[in-house]
Amino acid sequence: MNDVIRAPLAFRNQHEILNMHHLIIGAGPAAVTAAEHLRKLDPNCRITMLAAEGVPPYSRMALPYFLVGDIEPEGCYLRKREGHFEAQGIDVIYGRASSLDTVAKTVTLLGGDMLNYDKLLIATGSTATRPPIDGIDLDKVYNCWSLADAHRIIESTNEGSRVVLMGAGFIGCIILEALANRKVDLTVIEMEERMVSRMTNAPMGDMIKAWCEGKGIRVMTSTQVTSLADDAGVLKVSTAAGDTLDADVVICATGVRANTHWLDGSGINMDAGIVVDDCMATSAPDVYAAGDVAQGRDLSTGDYEVQAIQPTAVEHGKLAARNMINGNATPRGGTINMNVLDTVGLISTSFGLWMGVEGGETAEFSRPDRFEYLNLQFKDDVLVGASSLGMTQHVGVLRGLIQTGAPLGKWKDILLVQPNRINEAYLASAQSQHAALAAA
Repeated sequence: MNDVIRAPLAFRNQHEILNMHHLIIGAGPAAVTAAEHLRKLDPNCRITMLAAEGVPPYSRMALPYFLVGDIEPEGCYLRKREGHFEAQGIDVIYGRASSLDTVAKTVTLLGGDMLNYDKLLIATGSTATRPPIDGIDLDKVYNCWSLADAHRIIESTNEGSRVVLMGAGFIGCIILEALANRKVDLTVIEMEERMVSRMTNAPMGDMIKAWCEGKGIRVMTSTQVTSLADDAGVLKVSTAAGDTLDADVVICATGVRANTHWLDGSGINMDAGIVVDDCMATSAPDVYAAGDVAQGRDLSTGDYEVQAIQPTAVEHGKLAARNMINGNATPRGGTINMNVLDTVGLISTSFGLWMGVEGGETAEFSRPDRFEYLNLQFKDDVLVGASSLGMTQHVGVLRGLIQTGAPLGKWKDILLVQPNRINEAYLASAQSQHAALAAA
C-alpha cells in the first residue's frame, strides 16, 4: 500500500504479530473515536484504519469554515497534532474497500490488495446523492461533501458569483451559511414546503426562511430543479414552478446514502444502512458498524434508524470499541435523535420526538418578530421531544430531560402554559430525583 502512516517500529515488533488486529474501514469521527478508544482499552492490540480519500482523517462539519477561509484545509483534520496516530500505534493507510469475506475475515481493496482482521469496524459513512435530472453531471455542478468538493467550490466562486443551492435540509443549510459568508449571489431551491423539514415544523421553517431572506438570500420552497443546461458557460436552471435562473455554479445538497454498496454478497444484514444491535454488532461474527453507515436503535422510538449526525457517530465509535474489546459486554439502549444547526447566525435545534406522539400534549412559545420559538412535546408527564429556534439557553436541558425520561410531575402542567420555564422544571426534576435516591 502507498502512503502508510506507521506506528513506531519498536511498538510494532513487540505487539503486532501476537495480538488482536482491529481493522477499521473509514476515517471519520466514528472511526477515529473507535481507534483511540481501542488503544486506551488495549495498549497491545494492532489497529489499522483505512482512509478512502487520500487525506488524513477529517470532519465534514468543518468544511464550511474552510469554504469561507476561516481555516486552511488542515484545519478540517480531526487530529491536528503531527504524528498523532503514529504516537498511538494506529496505522492509517489509504485505499478503498471493494468487498468483504466474513468467513475468511478479509477485506479486499480496489486494486486487489487484501487486509486481514480479527475484529472489523465498518465506519464508511455516507455519500452525497444527486437527483436524476438532465444536466446534473455538467461542469460546475458540485456536491459539497468532501475536501475535494470544497476546493472545487472555492476555485469556482468569488464574491458576487451566481450560485444555486439545491436543497435546504440540514446539510444544505450548513452549506448555505458558508456560501452566504463568501458573499455570493445565492438562491436556494427546496422541494419541501419549508426549510429543514426533518427537524422543523411549519412555524420554525417559516421563520428560518424569513431570516435567510432578510440576509439577502433568495429562498424558493415547494418547487425543485427539473433540468440544467449549459448556455455558453452559463448554467440555466429550470424549476418545476416554471422559472429559469442563470448560475455560475450549482451545488447539490439533496440527500445522502450510506456507503454499503461494497458489502453486496457479504451476507451482512442491511436496510437503509448496516443493521446493528445494541452493542453495535452486525449480523456477521466479529463485524461491527458505527456512524452514518450504521442503522442503530433510536432511544425515543426503539426503531432502528440511521442518525447521520456527528454526536451519534462519536457515541457509536466509543460503544463499538468497548464491545470489540470486551465481547459485546456493553449494550446501549439507543441514541437520541438530535440536531443543532446554525443558519446564517440563527440557531435551531430538535431533540427526540420533536414532532410529537399520538395522545401526547404540546406546549408552544413563539415570538416571530424576534425569531424565537420553543416547542415541547409530552407523553404523560415526560418530555419526549422538543425543538427550538433562537433560544440556545435551553439546549442542554432539553436533551437531558428527553434522554433520561425524568418525570416532571406538577411541572408538566406549568410548562403547558409557560414552556420557557423549562430550565426551572429541569432543576426541580433533578432535585426530586436526588432526594429520592437519598431516601432510598
